[in-house]
Amino acid sequence: MKYSEIERRLKKAGCYFMYDSDHPYWYSPITGNIFPLSHHKSEEAKYGTLKAISKQSGVKL
Repeated sequence: MKYSEIERRLKKAGCYFMYDSDHPYWYSPITGNIFPLSHHKSEEAKYGTLKAISKQSGVKL
């Protein structure tokens, strides 16, 4: 799954962009966590990264 698709699904679930430093950081109202994503929207996310984002956000990806 590409990072652009991950962002689309996160937005649909109510997550939103917080701030940008080394990575763009997002907030999940489901879990109350702030978590990083990647700037590389056209790249495929690796399985472990996808699993970590899913766990931190509370959104099934």
